[in-house]
Amino acid sequence: MRAALVLRVVRAGLLCGLSRAGATPRWISSSSGEPEKPGPPQSAAARPHGAPAPLWCFRLACRALLQLHGADTAAFLQGVITNDMALLEEDLQALYAHMLNVQGRTLYDIIIYRLKEPSDDLSGVLLECDSSVVDSMTRHLKVYKIRRKVTVTPRDDLSLWALLPRNSAWDRLQPPLTTEEGREKPLVLVQDPRTELMGWRMITSSTQNPAELLTDCEQADTEQYHQHRYTIGLPEGVGDLPAGEALPLESNLVFMNGISFSKGCYIGQELTARTHHTGVVRKRLMPLSLSVPAESLQPGGALETAGGKPAGKLRAGMGQLGLGLVRLVHANEPLTLRASTQTSVTVHAAEPDWWTKDSKVNK
Repeated sequence: MRAALVLRVVRAGLLCGLSRAGATPRWISSSSGEPEKPGPPQSAAARPHGAPAPLWCFRLACRALLQLHGADTAAFLQGVITNDMALLEEDLQALYAHMLNVQGRTLYDIIIYRLKEPSDDLSGVLLECDSSVVDSMTRHLKVYKIRRKVTVTPRDDLSLWALLPRNSAWDRLQPPLTTEEGREKPLVLVQDPRTELMGWRMITSSTQNPAELLTDCEQADTEQYHQHRYTIGLPEGVGDLPAGEALPLESNLVFMNGISFSKGCYIGQELTARTHHTGVVRKRLMPLSLSVPAESLQPGGALETAGGKPAGKLRAGMGQLGLGLVRLVHANEPLTLRASTQTSVTVHAAEPDWWTKDSKVNK
């Protein structure tokens, strides 16, 4: 069983382009450590010849899309996800959530998209998940669907894109669409619901070229997208959130706008609600800086303080960036990880600035 999970994680990593380290996106920081602040984004026509486009566009082959439609879709999803479907029906177009097992541990991290302009071919909602778990998620949904009027259909004919500004000076609410007459529009173009640092999500037909839909973007290597995720400490997919192991609150679901504590019952709610209302979260997934490439380290390796106390575990990473489940009392302390070569790896963990500073959930 565990071997099958490892195989899925490896396959997902290959699809996502996690085989080697890429260049750090310049909008995170420049070589001097300060964010770049060039002038406002220019259109392709106004931009000097040879100047870079202000937007990076990443094709996310490691993420897949399912279509759920039918009269009972919203009520059905309400009972199997951590977030509140009412938010999606009211004013949001994208909703982040986890699906849990009955023990309250994460099975799947998902984003649900509401379609603004449904058609005969595309109605209901689109559900984004790790591409390596499409079959298991489909079975999971069918187990709980029972007699509800819901149809689940894989949409291999659609493509998912992540859009990130090239630099921090981007001041637009949404990437500008082309005004060229006769051009089709994306099916979905919405800000990433987890944090504004993740830019936008776009869904298109698999035959559409994003450069023809947006006025000024440049397709880039997906490795840069994942390096950006690890830089800010945002988990995504089974490599970062192992099915049946990760706990939603330790995985920062609150900070990523992925959970409602006021909605009705859902699968796995009991442990999650009890931890939130009566307990504290002592460990969290945090971004790590490593002294050696993460590819040379074994996921799950133990982190220790300088005094030899247990401090957490390595979860995943690429290059010299990673994610680790770290005890909050040891955040910002020098940590070490024992590699398979018996050499000691220096690790630094830090709480991201984008976390909500809520004393109840951040202690």
